[in-house]
Amino acid sequence: MTDTITLTGLVATTPRVVTTAEGLHITSFRLASTQRRFDRARQSWVDGDTNWYTVSMFRKLAANAAVSLQKGDRVIVAGRLRLRDWEAGERKGINIDIEADVVGHDLAWGTAVFARNISATPVISGVAGDTDVSEGIEPAREARSSFGEQWVEPHVDAASPPPDSVARSEGGAIAG
Repeated sequence: MTDTITLTGLVATTPRVVTTAEGLHITSFRLASTQRRFDRARQSWVDGDTNWYTVSMFRKLAANAAVSLQKGDRVIVAGRLRLRDWEAGERKGINIDIEADVVGHDLAWGTAVFARNISATPVISGVAGDTDVSEGIEPAREARSSFGEQWVEPHVDAASPPPDSVARSEGGAIAG
């Protein structure tokens, strides 16, 4: 039996990119997922405990995630749950890993621009060591930043809940 899970949270580490000798792209990052609830007694939102997950992606998903995600992004992740026991000297614990089938930006917290891949080859084409992605990242970041110049992103404070609605200003930009 395979357990599947869907999570929302923050990309807590800079995504790590590896390309194996066989050409398999692997991208991974740590996901911090904190449940929030409205405390009626306090009339405010309160944080629950933060759960930490290691999210791993392979092949095309890994290549696309490498150029699309960065530390601090709010994401939705769905995939297979894996629990691994670990031991280091007198310390031991359990790692919770997610082998992602789907990863995307959480649009409750912001906006995104989608660009379909033109070729069947992965977006990234070179890796120096296990962290530098030479092609694909800068064009994606340029597209992301030019989108930011055309739109005003809603103000979202990490301590506040996601907005229920977003109003359009007179200029057509999104106002929060």
